[in-house]
Amino acid sequence: MQLKFKPKKRLLTRMFLTSLSIIALVGFGLAWMINILHAQNSYNEETAQLIAEIPKVAAELKEHDLIPETSEWLDENNTPERYVIASCDADFRQVWTSSLAVDKGLFDTCERFNEIRNDSPPYYLNLADEKGYFIYLLAVEIAGNKYNLLVMKDAENLEAELDKFSRLTYIRLAMVLALALVLLISAGYWGMRPLVRMRSELESVNNGKSKSLSQDYPVELEGVTQALNQLLVQSSAQQDRYQNAMNDLAHSLKTRLAAVHAITDDINLDKHSASEKIMEQVSQMDLLVKYQLKRAMLGRKGLKQEQTLVAPLVNQLSQMLFKVYRDKQVMFEAHIPIEHVFPGDKGDLMELCGNLMENAFKLCISQVRVSASYNDHGEFLLVVEDDGQGVDDSIKQKIIQRGVRADTQKAGQGIGLAVCHEIVTSYGGKLEIEDSDLEGAKFIITIPI
Repeated sequence: MQLKFKPKKRLLTRMFLTSLSIIALVGFGLAWMINILHAQNSYNEETAQLIAEIPKVAAELKEHDLIPETSEWLDENNTPERYVIASCDADFRQVWTSSLAVDKGLFDTCERFNEIRNDSPPYYLNLADEKGYFIYLLAVEIAGNKYNLLVMKDAENLEAELDKFSRLTYIRLAMVLALALVLLISAGYWGMRPLVRMRSELESVNNGKSKSLSQDYPVELEGVTQALNQLLVQSSAQQDRYQNAMNDLAHSLKTRLAAVHAITDDINLDKHSASEKIMEQVSQMDLLVKYQLKRAMLGRKGLKQEQTLVAPLVNQLSQMLFKVYRDKQVMFEAHIPIEHVFPGDKGDLMELCGNLMENAFKLCISQVRVSASYNDHGEFLLVVEDDGQGVDDSIKQKIIQRGVRADTQKAGQGIGLAVCHEIVTSYGGKLEIEDSDLEGAKFIITIPI
């Protein structure tokens, strides 16, 4: 069995390799250009020096009777110096060769130079003596005569100097690349520090130690961190929705289960009637389960899709609560026109009416009243009142929070009013608590249509 090792992909490695490749490419390109420019500069300097020595070159031409004796300026520049020279005509045919060039057997220099004269300088040729020469073209006019002179210089010394310069250039380039590598590594790890910090903060979020990423990230990462924070908020909200939906479902099912127990204990109902009422409660339980699951998935805002008649649902709930609280002999009043509708989902209306009416039945002394209407501002009003102890002014705003209860003497989880407040808020409405003329609490729900 062979184990294959597959290295992990690293962003830093990619960045280093790409950056170094670019720097090396640019560096070697510049070094190559510098070497070419240096060679051309050396060639131009040598050409300028030869131009300055034209009188000395002319002295050798005079010696071979190529310049008339009337050239008085040659008398002052007759330093005996030998040059390797070839003279060419307009078509670069060799018409004269200096004595040094003859000694070296260089009789085809003009023809060979003609093959490369259209190239960029420096001009370099391997000639008949199998040595390398740099060729310098001097197109001059001496004593009225035009000359195409090719001055040849042994390339060995100049090549040695160019090689030395080239080595120094590439050594300097290597030093620059080494420094660039150090700076790249520093920049890479410095640049990656925000990502390392992001990973650490995400691990902290995953472990439950924090809820979001910090804000002081570089501009390039702000979009990523904001998107991640939004995702974390959505995930947290989704989790809270699931948790609240399960709590609300348990709270809602508790009343239906109590109604089922009351129905089974009611000796005045025959088996058929009891089964029908139990199935009615089971149907409501099924509706509640579907409603809470849908709410957990979509949230409150995803449920505002329809209109629901109020009177039939309130009547259905009151019949159930009569069974649950049959020992209290509650007097129930409903002032709801049959055509009035709730501007929203049936499940939301069931939660609102169910929670408020159950609290009223549970906390009243003997009387509960529910009414629904429209006001002059185009708003739907639902009012639930009882004749119980009422709600103290100091806790009217607190009891709409989850887990807070007005009456700690009776069983409950403090969820019902919080659910009502969440539903009303999602519709852009408000939930107010006042004192009823029945001398108990009065819950007023106002929802814009």
